[in-house]
Amino acid sequence: MFKQSDLFILLAVAISFVVSGVLWFSGQHDEGLFTAIWVPSILCFGIYFKLMVSQGRGR
Repeated sequence: MFKQSDLFILLAVAISFVVSGVLWFSGQHDEGLFTAIWVPSILCFGIYFKLMVSQGRGR
């Protein structure tokens, strides 16, 4: 169901989410918000490459 690349993307998202929460609750709000922006960016990056792979197989 999941490929290894999918798991790496989800791992990167989870790490970014945890780091963001740690930074936020340790009082570093700006750094926490900056790191929180990475979560949707990494997900979009993963979706983009998944679509590129699926489009390449259809040709």
